[in-house]
Amino acid sequence: MKVLYFDCFSGISGDMSIASLLSHVDVEEFKKKVKKIALDNFDIEIGKTQKNSISAKTFKVLYEGEHHHRHMKDVREIIEKSDLEEKVKKMSVDMFEKLAEAEAKVHGKSPEEVHFHEVGAVDSIVDIIGTAILIDMIKPDKIVSSPLPVSSGFVDTQHGLMPVPAPATAELLKGIPVYQSDVKGEIVTPTGAAIVKTLANEFGGIPDMKINSIGYGAGTKDLEIPNVLRTYVGEEVKKNLKH
Repeated sequence: MKVLYFDCFSGISGDMSIASLLSHVDVEEFKKKVKKIALDNFDIEIGKTQKNSISAKTFKVLYEGEHHHRHMKDVREIIEKSDLEEKVKKMSVDMFEKLAEAEAKVHGKSPEEVHFHEVGAVDSIVDIIGTAILIDMIKPDKIVSSPLPVSSGFVDTQHGLMPVPAPATAELLKGIPVYQSDVKGEIVTPTGAAIVKTLANEFGGIPDMKINSIGYGAGTKDLEIPNVLRTYVGEEVKKNLKH
């Protein structure tokens, strides 16, 4: 059984997710697939950096044009128009619907009324659909995530300064094991929380597995701990049970 493990010791965001998962696939094949997203004027940049001397991949969306505020129906339309596998479309819609539900709860609106601000920007749309593409390429039988670190401080949003975790993130963290981190500032973004909430079958420590590949995806922050998301892909190993 193929297992994918998200080791979120430094949080998770959309770009960290893609950057980390790229180590488990053919990058050129991913580039072809991501261009099938029904959005104009965007490109992607895959690079490398070091975080506390750990070499990690970076992922950035390049976009020419205005960032529009979008509703759930607009995002759903972009996904449906894209020339992607049905499984990828469904996964992408599921992640966005969880985001819309969280934003709606926080702002006292219905999910269809919610404006995606930061999330509706082109980079976040590509981050979510790109993550779904990578999961479909890896084809894990099971996805497990570590508990998520909850940091403190404030984050600047289009609604003004918000406490960390941002209210939409906090809403998405319901039902997910969390722990207090000493890091100041946002390390689990709403997009990152939606990815884990949608994809993870279970939470906990790394499963008993034979590791085949490890990915490190860099975030944009310079922290006292390495700002990377680590992912493992391997085969589950059953423990020998003694009678």
